[in-house]
Amino acid sequence: MSAQPKTSPTVMSTNALSHLPPPSGKRIAVHVKPAAERALRQGHPWVFDQAIRKQRSPQGYTAQPGDLAVIFDSKNRFLAVGLYDPDSPIRVKVLQHRDQAAINRAWFTDTLRAAHDRRQPLAHDPATNAYRLVHGENDHLPGLIVDRYANTWVMKLYTAAWLPHLPDVIAGLRRVQPFERLVLRASRDLVAQIAPYGLADGQVLIGDDLAGPVRFQENGLHFAADVAHGHKTGFFFDQRDNRAQVRAYAATLPDAPRVLDVFAYSGGFSVYAAAGGAQAVTSLDASAPALEAAQANFALNQHDPNVRATAHHTITGDAFAELERLHAARQTFDMVIVDPPSFAKSAAEVDRALAAYTRLTCHALAVLRPGGTFVMASCSSRIAADVFFATITEAAAQHRPLTELQRTGHALDHPIGFPEGAYLKCLFAVAP
Repeated sequence: MSAQPKTSPTVMSTNALSHLPPPSGKRIAVHVKPAAERALRQGHPWVFDQAIRKQRSPQGYTAQPGDLAVIFDSKNRFLAVGLYDPDSPIRVKVLQHRDQAAINRAWFTDTLRAAHDRRQPLAHDPATNAYRLVHGENDHLPGLIVDRYANTWVMKLYTAAWLPHLPDVIAGLRRVQPFERLVLRASRDLVAQIAPYGLADGQVLIGDDLAGPVRFQENGLHFAADVAHGHKTGFFFDQRDNRAQVRAYAATLPDAPRVLDVFAYSGGFSVYAAAGGAQAVTSLDASAPALEAAQANFALNQHDPNVRATAHHTITGDAFAELERLHAARQTFDMVIVDPPSFAKSAAEVDRALAAYTRLTCHALAVLRPGGTFVMASCSSRIAADVFFATITEAAAQHRPLTELQRTGHALDHPIGFPEGAYLKCLFAVAP
C-alpha cells in the first residue's frame, strides 16, 4: 500500500518567504497584435514580447515580475489575464482566458484543486504515491511545476513572476491536500534572481530538512530521488506508463533475457525491466552519480523476486561511443531502451536532433538480437510526433525494418493544454 500524506500540520521554515515582495496590486494593460489575439482566443498560455503592440502601466510605475497583465484585443475587449515578466521573452504567462476573474488566493486554490482532481486515479492508486500534481501551462499555472514524492512535495519555478504569489500558492496547496514537506526548486536562470530574497534552489520551505534522497513508490516498485539537486525535480514521472510497458514486454521475452537501458539516469526503466523478468540489465549513462542512484534503486527492490534474481551492470560513458563499443565486442540484447535527453531545445537544433535520433536507432539496432524489442523515446516539443516516428522507422528500414507494437504519448498527470505542451512520444517495436 502507498503511504498517504499525514494530516498533521506542517511548519514553514523560519522566515522562508519573509523577504518576498507582496503582490503590487498594480495592473498592466497589454494590447496585442492580431496573431496573438487569435492564439489567445484558442487558449494559448503565452504572450511574447514581440506580440505586444501597446502597453500601459500606472503613471510613474515600472512593471515588476508578478504584476497582473490584463490583455485586450484591438477593440479594447478583455482577452486574458496573466503574470507579467519583464525579463522574459514570454512577457505574459496567461492564467485565465476569456472570462474575467480576480486572481487571488481563492483563484489559486480553485485552480490547484482542479489540477488535483484531474489526478484522482493516481491519488487513489495504492501502488503509487508519486506523480506530477501541477504541470505548468497545461494546468493553467504557467512556469510552475509541483511534483509529489510520497509526503514530500517539490515546487519548481521557471519564472520570477511567481515570487510575489508564492504565499497564496502554498496556502492553496495546503488546502488541496496535506503534505509534510515542501522543497523549492528553481530553473537555472532563476537561481540568481531568487537569491536576494533569501531563497535557494533545493531549499526546504516547509517541514523537516532533507536527510538524503526521498523514497517513494511507483506501480509497486520503490525508488529514491534527490529532490534537492537532481535533474528537474529528481525523477521523471512522465515516463511512468512507458516504464510499466517495459515491464510488461520484458515478461514476454524469451528465457533469460538481457536488457540494455541507454541514458538510464537513475535506472527507472532498468528496474522495471528487471521486475518484468530480465536475467541481466545493463544501465548506460554518462553520469557516474546517476548510475550510483540506479544501483541504489535496485537495492530498494530486493523484495521483488525478479529484481533480486537480476544481474545489474552499469556502464559510464557516452551513449554513442559505448553503443559502438558494444557492437564491436559482439554483445547483443533482447531489449534495448533509448530514452535520451531533449536534443532540440530550439528550432535551430531540430536537424541535429533528428540526425542524433537516426544514429541512435542504427546503433541500438546493431546490438539488438533478432526478434528483440526496441524502445525509443523523445522528450523534445520541437520535434512533432509524426516526424519523430518517421525518422526512427526510416532509419531502421535501412537495416532492420521495424514491426511496431505501439506508440505512446503523455500520461494522465502530464496533460496537454496547448501545442508546445506535447513533447513526449515513445515507440515500442520488434526488429527482425
